[in-house]
Amino acid sequence: MSIAARTDTQSPALHVADSHGLIRVHGARVNNLKDISVEIPKRRLTVFTGVSGSGKSSLVFSTIAAESQRMINETYSAFVQGFMPTLARPEVDVLEGLTTAIIVDQQRMGADPRSTVGTATDANAMLRILFSRLGQPHIGSPNAFAFNVASVRASGAITVERGAATKAKAVTFTRTGGMCTRCEGRGTVSDIDLTQLYDDSKSIAEGAFTIPGWKSDSFWTVRVYAESGLLDPNKPIRKYTKKEMQDFLYREPTKVKVEGVNLTYEGLIPKIQKSILSKDKEAMQPHIRAFVERAVTFTSCPECDGTRLSEAARSSKIKRISIADACAMQISDLAEWVRGLDEPSVAPLLAKLRHTLESFVEIGLGYLSLDRPSGTLSGGEAQRVKMIRHLGSSLTDVTYVFDEPTIGLHPHDIQRMNDLLLRLRDKGNTVLVVEHKPEVIAIADHVVDLGPGAGTAGGTVCFEGTVEGLRTGGTVTGRHLDDRAALKETVRTPTGSLEIRGATTHNLRGVDVDIPLGVLAIVTGVAGSGKSSLVHGSLCQQSGAAEWGLPCSNVVEGLGNGVVSIDQTAIRGSRRSNPATYTGLLDPIRKAFAKANGVKPALFSANSEGACPTCNGAGVLYTDLAMMAGVATTCEECDGKRFQASVLDHHLGGRDISEVLAMSVTEAEEFFGAGEAPTPAAHRILGRLADVGLGYLTLGQPLTTLSGGERQRLKLATHMAEKGGVYVLDEPTAGLHLADVEQLLGLLDRLVDSGKSVIVVEHHQAVMAHADWIIDLGPGAGHDGGRIVFEGTPADLVAARSTLTGEHLAAYVGA
Repeated sequence: MSIAARTDTQSPALHVADSHGLIRVHGARVNNLKDISVEIPKRRLTVFTGVSGSGKSSLVFSTIAAESQRMINETYSAFVQGFMPTLARPEVDVLEGLTTAIIVDQQRMGADPRSTVGTATDANAMLRILFSRLGQPHIGSPNAFAFNVASVRASGAITVERGAATKAKAVTFTRTGGMCTRCEGRGTVSDIDLTQLYDDSKSIAEGAFTIPGWKSDSFWTVRVYAESGLLDPNKPIRKYTKKEMQDFLYREPTKVKVEGVNLTYEGLIPKIQKSILSKDKEAMQPHIRAFVERAVTFTSCPECDGTRLSEAARSSKIKRISIADACAMQISDLAEWVRGLDEPSVAPLLAKLRHTLESFVEIGLGYLSLDRPSGTLSGGEAQRVKMIRHLGSSLTDVTYVFDEPTIGLHPHDIQRMNDLLLRLRDKGNTVLVVEHKPEVIAIADHVVDLGPGAGTAGGTVCFEGTVEGLRTGGTVTGRHLDDRAALKETVRTPTGSLEIRGATTHNLRGVDVDIPLGVLAIVTGVAGSGKSSLVHGSLCQQSGAAEWGLPCSNVVEGLGNGVVSIDQTAIRGSRRSNPATYTGLLDPIRKAFAKANGVKPALFSANSEGACPTCNGAGVLYTDLAMMAGVATTCEECDGKRFQASVLDHHLGGRDISEVLAMSVTEAEEFFGAGEAPTPAAHRILGRLADVGLGYLTLGQPLTTLSGGERQRLKLATHMAEKGGVYVLDEPTAGLHLADVEQLLGLLDRLVDSGKSVIVVEHHQAVMAHADWIIDLGPGAGHDGGRIVFEGTPADLVAARSTLTGEHLAAYVGA
């Protein structure tokens, strides 16, 4: 009795389980992190900020999220782990308090021609089940509505053995699929221009093939045609008989021998289709993509009218709507149609489908359609599509990790994204966001600011605390957090105009617009309003790229001095790629070394003759440990320098090639400029890298270690070398810190002042305020957009406040 009374008077003790309220990171050294330690509160919204390349992604993705995923993978058996990606433990001393991490990054969705928004989100799977249950006439199972499933019919015999007895059975097998047989579920058919594949006035022996990479000494390409015995290699192609032409262009795969080696001969058309046209378009090298744009025309399949589906699949309908009609609808309209369906037998399916479609609308993607190829989504759209499966999830106490979720969003849409982030937090989850936008930083419970600079000048924690503390903390981010760009007092006068008439790409409604030339012109509007369709669609039609859904080709001739287009496509690169190889800088450096030492340029490439034979030029040796993460050790032969010892004996300006690749861009610019080894070609490239703010990068730093913002600027520097009168940039501020945006604006000004015309598709208010001319599309997204709602100067847009963009720009500049 007395014990009970005493207990009642005491405050309840904190349960030990409630004491784990922090994610503790101590001694993190991933990439450029300098042995940093942070404590991140759980069940709160924490924003990580800092200049591009300061180490944000290294801390959040490569340390915290990576270790969480690795530890989850280790809970599976060794057999299962053998089928999973192997993850190494991050370089960190202590990681405590981790929870399951769900990563929602900006990686573009696969550009496979069979992948659509519907297949990527399972919405198509639910629609297929719905139509297989309710569609009239009934045509079969859900497979009958799947454009990725071909119809199959087979018959034969099988033998069943049971004990001593055997029994033969005749068996027939039928599967009804929904794939269109003409386009094989792709929705498009290709027409190949044969004149781009070969010169018919020449024989194969004379080098008739004009396909990139087809060399006369290659077993797998030219020689298999020349020495197959099926064709006369010395006969001009135009003199081939009808049978020879059939064998040359369309012959089925046939086994042949070339110098005793068994090879497969196949007609030129199917060979090109399999070897080039079936590949991921986004991953093509520039010269291969240029070849495809010249040689191939893609048109909508006449059999299925681009729906990818068989006639039977299109004939089955629910309330006069087929599955092809449903997938082609704007998702906001499709959600309305599904809400009108009331069938108790499929009630759980309808509820799930409604939730998925309404999540699209809620997240600002209601303007998409389910048949939209997933490879055409921007990085921001892809990230929001990935978010859909997490909205409404019953999971709590997990860690959601986002990489700049506001990329591609108009200021009007950012508030909606903020609401979603806060809702995830309020369900008891830990939300970690890498972000630059002040609007997102403002809602954070906790801020971690990294820096102070980028690369080797970053990697330390400059501030940790509240947003108010950040404002007064004296860091680069804190100083720029409340920056507001002023409207330009005077704007440039156009020197001409780019006339676009009757533009109808995607949701554009016969748009007529004159984009001024010789100035900085900004095209803006809410996400899905038709900005990229207007700019890229109109310019790309001259190159044929738009017909294949490709971004603009790098240089489109026929418009003044040509158009240089820099889109959002992420640059790709292995650990052997670096800024020197990507920008072409290594070529003049190798030639300068070769000339100074009287040897071949190939010696100064770690991917060619000069490579260390032990590590093959990688600088490290990798040991595969099966289901465990592999181990990388520095090569003892070259000490990580990647080159043979004899190559390092050759010098240029007193430096060997490994020492040059270890230089920063700024140091190398001086070295190859007025320094010890003047090399004009190298100096020009280095100057462009410095112009975009990458002076701190080392020439040999692997591309895999660069941040998203650094990759974007590296790409910009590379395209600046191209000759063009008009530059088209698609959201160049993606991944850039507030301080970096100022440098970008200076670069854009220099381009315009040098006589170029610059057209930028952008949402960032600082870029809008700096423009000479603004074209605003809208008023909404999808079929609610596609119209020009404003044309004029930024000052006129602010004064009118007639559009969403005008309202937000006016608030931004304090008008």
